Amino acid sequence: MSQNIEIEFKNLLTKKEYLQLKGHFGIKDEDLFKQENHYFDTSDFLLKKNKAALRIRKKQDFYELTLKQPHKEGLLETNKTLTEQESDDIFKTGVIKEEQIINLLVQMDIPPDNIQYFGSLTTVRAEKKIGNGLLVLDHSFYLNEEDFELEYEVTNRQKGQTNFEQILQKFQIPKRQTKNKVQRFYDKKYEQQN
Repeated sequence: MSQNIEIEFKNLLTKKEYLQLKGHFGIKDEDLFKQENHYFDTSDFLLKKNKAALRIRKKQDFYELTLKQPHKEGLLETNKTLTEQESDDIFKTGVIKEEQIINLLVQMDIPPDNIQYFGSLTTVRAEKKIGNGLLVLDHSFYLNEEDFELEYEVTNRQKGQTNFEQILQKFQIPKRQTKNKVQRFYDKKYEQQN
C-alpha cells in the first residue's frame, strides 16, 4: 500500500486541439496505450459527495485499487496493487478487503459494505516529459461519451501552473473549467439515473 499527493492541471480539448498537440510533441500512434478505470461508489453517491473516488485501474496485466481524497495540495491517493483475481472478485462482489482503504472509507462515514461497481471509463493515453512535469494527452470513452483532455502532472504547484499556462497560450487553447475524469463519469452516471 502506498500514498502520494497528486498535483495536476487539466484542460478539456477539442479533437482539433488534441491532434495539434499530439503532432507538435511528436506522439505517434505506437506511443499510445490503453487503460481502463473502473469506478465504485454507493448507490447514493457518498464518495462523490465527499469529493472522493474509488477505482480499479487496469493497464495491460497490471491492476491497482486507488482511493482519491481531497488534500490541500491536490489529491491524496492511496494505492494498492491487486492481482487479476482480486480485481475480478471486487467487480463481482463490490467487497473491498484492503484494511487501509476500509479504514479511510469509515473515516469519511462511508459504509464499505455499501460500495458497488458503477462502470468503466477507457482512456487511450500518451505521456511525455515536458519541463518540470509529465504532459498527458487523453482520449476517453465512457457511458456513450467521448472527450479529449490535456493533463500536466507535477511535483511543484507554482512551476507546474506556469508551464501549463504557457502550453495553453502557445497553442491558443482557451482555459476551460475541467472536472476530473471520475467527476465527469459520475455526472453522466447521475444524469442517466435521474
